[in-house]
Amino acid sequence: MYVDPPAPKPRGRDEMPPVTAAGPLDNQPLAYEFNPDYERLITAWNTVMPMLEKLSTALDKSYALAKSPQTWDAPVGERYVQDLREWRSRLALYRHSVLTAISDEADDTPRWIPSQTGAPHAFP
Repeated sequence: MYVDPPAPKPRGRDEMPPVTAAGPLDNQPLAYEFNPDYERLITAWNTVMPMLEKLSTALDKSYALAKSPQTWDAPVGERYVQDLREWRSRLALYRHSVLTAISDEADDTPRWIPSQTGAPHAFP
């Protein structure tokens, strides 16, 4: 079984953007906004998680019922249990790959980006 990677963190109620720029304009105040691309990753995570949980719950319930000795009294039952075990394994791999992709993308995406409003321009 895999452990889910860390989810992208939504903007905190008291979270404030950086106060100054980093780089060639050090100590120059800039306007920042929460990155819309990062917001989309949060939305993707929150959309995918309930779907994956629903699939996992359904397969787990079916697997538990199939393993019950009261359900099957024939060799075909063991084949059905093996099929369900394989599907649960595939779902775990799929879940891990999807959530890892979202989490890795969130790690590579800045939470705050410079805003276009109030930015100094070379020509008025």
